[in-house]
Amino acid sequence: MIIGEIPPQKTIPAVGVETVDMTMRFGSFTALDRVSIKVEPGSFHALLGENGAGKSTLVKCIMGFYRQTSGQLMVDGREVAVASPRDAAALGLGMVYQHFTLVPSLTGAENLVISRADVPSVLNWTKEKRALAAFMETMPFDIPLDRPVSELAAGEKQKLEIIKQLYLGRRFLVLDEPTSVLTPGEADDMLGLVRGMTERGELTVLMISHKFHEVTKFADAVTVLRKGKLTGGGKTSELGTRDMAAMMIGDVKLAELDTRLPVADDASPVLGLENVKAPDRTGLKTIDIEKLVVRSGEIVGIAGISGNGQKELSEILAGQRPTDTGEVVVKGKPYGATREETRENNVRFIPEEPLQNACAPKMTVTENLAFRSFDVKPAGKPSFWLDRSGMRKRGGSLIADFKVKTASPSSPIASLSGGNVQRAVLARELTGEVDLLIVSNPCFGLDFSAVAEIRSRIMKARNGGTAVLLISEDLDELMEMSDRILVMSEGRLVYETPAREADISVIGAHMAGHH
Repeated sequence: MIIGEIPPQKTIPAVGVETVDMTMRFGSFTALDRVSIKVEPGSFHALLGENGAGKSTLVKCIMGFYRQTSGQLMVDGREVAVASPRDAAALGLGMVYQHFTLVPSLTGAENLVISRADVPSVLNWTKEKRALAAFMETMPFDIPLDRPVSELAAGEKQKLEIIKQLYLGRRFLVLDEPTSVLTPGEADDMLGLVRGMTERGELTVLMISHKFHEVTKFADAVTVLRKGKLTGGGKTSELGTRDMAAMMIGDVKLAELDTRLPVADDASPVLGLENVKAPDRTGLKTIDIEKLVVRSGEIVGIAGISGNGQKELSEILAGQRPTDTGEVVVKGKPYGATREETRENNVRFIPEEPLQNACAPKMTVTENLAFRSFDVKPAGKPSFWLDRSGMRKRGGSLIADFKVKTASPSSPIASLSGGNVQRAVLARELTGEVDLLIVSNPCFGLDFSAVAEIRSRIMKARNGGTAVLLISEDLDELMEMSDRILVMSEGRLVYETPAREADISVIGAHMAGHH
């Protein structure tokens, strides 16, 4: 083969992979315990499990990042030793990561060519482009390869990541949470095309996902891990969502979310924004909120693809981003998010990435739990002395009530897992009277049982009369939780619908900017 030309693509069939009694120990900790899974050639297989269930460990053993303690890896029925990702690549195994690995300033074509192991020092671009055009003819994805990656939409970038793996001759792909940055339309489009490739025998897919609707719609089979062990699996056509959830979390009873009453017609407005304008993060665009109202006992969800102004909106409400025009009103009065105003109006805030944005990481769990109350006496008067024993007592009861797992209340909060940091912040923000709760991506990166618990806590607040503004990039979460859903695109609220009548495809179209 001439250097600078790509290998012929159509002749490489899909690859089957099997693990036999795969075990991985890190010291005394067993991350994988005799896990056997079989991913048939040309199948679309889903891997489910909570955070810490062993999914990543299993995939890293397949891809050569880890060398398993014991057990075998079989590729197309032959036992293989995969000591490095290069060995995995030689066997046709590839991985598409949750976060993009493309070089944003280069074009799609340049990204593909530089990814090759045999790239020559001087490139003949005429020949390369001819070869790439021939290769793209064999692909179901239609992506403009002549544009810089930075100009591509998230869905196009994700497709280009997959194309890159196929261009390099990979015929078994691990997709790690592949739709976390996509709109529902983009996700369905991308997974549908990948599914078509598996059906034609051109590709085998092992997809790590938390989204049941994607698993049931696109995967042929599913494998479920819990605490490093295989707990079940089977054909998706024969398993329901509840079966999969039970395999993932055991016999934990999930809180029923839909116990909510309709929002009363006379529910009073708690939060209002009118003609609020503020610069976005770049300073080049404007966040422009014409009107937004959240009433008592209602959850208003804000949908949107990351980077469309949701972060700036939450910063405006937290008093961290000054506005050029308009005003924020809470309970009928102008609101500037000072400590006194938040306290007087019972406003609470759960920002995204709470460890960075709602905690002092090096301070203890007890101290973090006291941030709302350390400077007031129980009667509400200012306190000039820290009541350490009161803080410990109150912290202990919040830790117990919200099931915060911590080695000790005096451990630094940074030592807790993501779900437990979120529980601690919820404990602090949802205790006492809460009239307005502003929440941003509360369940991002958390496992199934933590998600169920956190959502039920927010729903309990709503049912108790709290007005909730829920900003989330997880459309399933918004559909499940909200009374009304608004779509934010390019800094504006462009669409509104009652959640019970919501059409996901219409919401997705508005998220993608087709209004």
